[in-house]
Amino acid sequence: QAMRSGVGRAPELVKQIFSPFPGRDEATCGDDLAECLERSGRVWGEVQASAARWNVPCRQTTFVGYEYSSHRLGSNLHRNVIFRGAAVPARPISYLEANREVALWEALERECLEAGTGCDVLAIPHNSNISNGRMFAVDYPGAWTRTAKAGQAALRARLEPLVEIMQHKGDSECRNGLPGVQGGIDELCDFEKFEDPAFENVRGTRDVPDCYEGPGAGWWLHRGPDCLSPRSYARYALIEGLRQEAELGVNPFKFGLIASTDTHNGTGGAVDEADYAGHLGIGDANAAERVAPDPAAAGNVANNPGGLVGVLARQNGRDAIFDALERREVFGTSGPRMEVRFYGGWAMPDDVCTSAERLAMGDAHGVPMGGDLPTRGEAQAPRFLAIGRADPGTAEQPGMPLERLQVVKGWVGDDGDLHQRVYDVAGGPGSAEGVDPATCSLSRAASAAGARELCRVWQDPDFDPTTRALYYVRVVEAPSCRYSRLECLALDSAERPAACDDVSIPRTIQERAWSSPIWYTP
Repeated sequence: QAMRSGVGRAPELVKQIFSPFPGRDEATCGDDLAECLERSGRVWGEVQASAARWNVPCRQTTFVGYEYSSHRLGSNLHRNVIFRGAAVPARPISYLEANREVALWEALERECLEAGTGCDVLAIPHNSNISNGRMFAVDYPGAWTRTAKAGQAALRARLEPLVEIMQHKGDSECRNGLPGVQGGIDELCDFEKFEDPAFENVRGTRDVPDCYEGPGAGWWLHRGPDCLSPRSYARYALIEGLRQEAELGVNPFKFGLIASTDTHNGTGGAVDEADYAGHLGIGDANAAERVAPDPAAAGNVANNPGGLVGVLARQNGRDAIFDALERREVFGTSGPRMEVRFYGGWAMPDDVCTSAERLAMGDAHGVPMGGDLPTRGEAQAPRFLAIGRADPGTAEQPGMPLERLQVVKGWVGDDGDLHQRVYDVAGGPGSAEGVDPATCSLSRAASAAGARELCRVWQDPDFDPTTRALYYVRVVEAPSCRYSRLECLALDSAERPAACDDVSIPRTIQERAWSSPIWYTP
């Protein structure tokens, strides 16, 4: 437009648009942007050198990676970009070079997967709870035919086999009361809802409208985060993927589930509620600031210590771990070091849980999490092996007992809505004693009495062989004290801020773990 209208700055605009660093000018980057090129190349080299230095095969594994930090139209659309090995592009592809996610995927395909250098890569979307429905949008920018849409869906599925379901900025598994979702209330969806105070900070209220999802929704202006959509939550994106597969022949949302910290302090893995160092560096300088009532305050109480990813790899090495990530044989936890196993098949024996060879039996009679059920046999319904193991903890701070083991099922109904059902398959509500929120203490007797492991072979009682479906496991601990409650109790009563008595801030939480799904296709 600038060139057609004869605007005098046209050459400069063209230079910026087509430069390696669009939007960066010579005052910052020097003549021909050489300084920015040199500096970014130096930093990228340091990242690679650091990953090589700390990678010790069979002991500790590092990957070259970076964050793609898209905050398009006020929506958090960040991704972590992880490379398999030392073969990487000449420089990271940032939001300045690729300001739509499809542009990132195309650039990674062009500059890594098809570069002929041995480069391999995947991108992991951050938790999606403040994405205004854009993280899992189905607008297919630039694709106007079914074939083009299917190609874009396949590219996304290839490059984004995982999604982060939990981190410092809350949980994004599911939410009650969303439009187009059927299946009743799942009370465990009300967990670490960071978006609620974020909405209040942006809009002045937690009562927010549904996101606009009509034509042009991908470019609809929001201040953000300021609306609710099923496409901001992993469970409903997984179900939406079934619908997209039925329409296009490709499921763009066929992803495994992980959790992470996303800490801004460089303290990955520091997820202990009893020793939370904060999320935002100097803004989390003391406990009183972290439990401040103002949701706009740095380090506010809406954050949490974050989660962890579990990877079921054959050895501690780059190739083995990357292979497990690609095949989605992963799980996430909200912080505790629980372990989850999930297998699905048609002839899973009833006695697997009592066998010392149950993992081998799970492999022999089914597929692990992240996989597809094989072609249906004569069985009336699929049978699943679900195992959850408690965090062992330490002698001074034992891990919490497990309360229940659940299977979550999702499908698209004949009404076109997203349908969900949650089954308690082992344990149940209140089956394990939690802490006393007044003191945050757990008796040794209560800790010893709770389940350290839950195991069940379960068959879907509502199976419809004509309907696409997905299943994943949720392992739930007995209630424990949230870090904010622990910090309030650590202060003298006279020093406690008003937030310590705020009933909207939970005193206890039920930590949990999520397996990756297993899919059924008719």
